[in-house]
Amino acid sequence: MQRMGLCIGLKPEVIDEYKALHAAVWPDVLAVISAANIRNYSIFLREPENLLFAYWEYHGSDFSADAAEMARSPAMQKWWEICDPLQQPLATRKDGEWWAQMVEVFHHD
Repeated sequence: MQRMGLCIGLKPEVIDEYKALHAAVWPDVLAVISAANIRNYSIFLREPENLLFAYWEYHGSDFSADAAEMARSPAMQKWWEICDPLQQPLATRKDGEWWAQMVEVFHHD
């Protein structure tokens, strides 16, 4: 199992919309996430900075392949079409990233 953390900004004028979307994530989107071997998925919001922090545990053996399969899903494509414009990627993210990947520096069970 691999723990993964990512962060991104959220446009301040859409906070309520983003919260409402994530209070009722579509079942098809949840099924795609599960099929991609992602478990224990959470998104946290830090206000007033409007930073989102996503955490999940990846239980597969090839995250790139699972992520690519997830990206091919029509349900996920539609979800991202709605959610992506609400987000504000960090200027410091790596090329090709939307959500900036984070490095785990501590863990305790």
